[in-house]
Amino acid sequence: MTKQSETKSAGDEPQLGPTGKPLREFPEPPVLESHGPARVIAMVNQKGGVGKTTSTINLAAALAELGRKVLLVDFDPQGALSAGLGANPHDLDDTVYNVLMDRKVDIRETILETEVENLDLLPANIDLSAAEVQLVNEVAREQVLERALRKVSNDYDVILIDCQPSLGLLTVNALTASHGVIIPLIPEFFALRAVALLVETIEKVQDRLNPDLQIDGVLATMYDPRTLHAREVMGRLVEAFGDKVFETPIKRSIKFADATVAAEPITSFAGNHPGADAYRNLAKELIERGGAP
Repeated sequence: MTKQSETKSAGDEPQLGPTGKPLREFPEPPVLESHGPARVIAMVNQKGGVGKTTSTINLAAALAELGRKVLLVDFDPQGALSAGLGANPHDLDDTVYNVLMDRKVDIRETILETEVENLDLLPANIDLSAAEVQLVNEVAREQVLERALRKVSNDYDVILIDCQPSLGLLTVNALTASHGVIIPLIPEFFALRAVALLVETIEKVQDRLNPDLQIDGVLATMYDPRTLHAREVMGRLVEAFGDKVFETPIKRSIKFADATVAAEPITSFAGNHPGADAYRNLAKELIERGGAP
């Protein structure tokens, strides 16, 4: 069975995945000859606790494993992404907040190298919470993050923005700066209701600020295929979003929490774990879809 082949069951029929398509392992992408300009992707869901930060870290690490140069932008005042990669938010002199609010701050000097090869971090801490209020009086306030990222776009292949769980001005900045959106969600009916509001916000940004913005995909996280409820919601997701639903779901596992405590992506913390393989397959799927170079 080749990498691109579909998984066969005992009756030689293709085994169907959660989206109703045959399960498959996506092929290894071609090696990049050079880097940049970056494709910018916002990881957005205004509902908290959906595995958004975990998915941002692990998708980025999987893309980095594939030779892509990746910048992670922590755009949540809680600083969970920064802490999840070993940075202490309280010890940072300059963060994304300073880059946004002070044009004299050099974004390149604010970016931190991580322990993961090809993976850099633009960190955040609680200071960022003040930006929402201060940006209100700025000219072109929705484009501040876009202007900042433009200076380093040619240094990276992918820039992933971890947004805070709200649809305020910071999230609008992230959507304005992005080419694509990935929506991580838990397959539960309440999560479906929240996504409708998010899609409405995305459409407003497309209409008024960023006509090139597109939804790259909906990512099912903490998926438990053993429950009828999760399978039913996956069916509803496919009805609503069609091919936008990633074929690779992320199943629930305590190993993700262990990796977070260790401040490592699961790809390095437990490289042989099924969760690590899932994010590697997701990275390949994103590249095959054209969501990453």
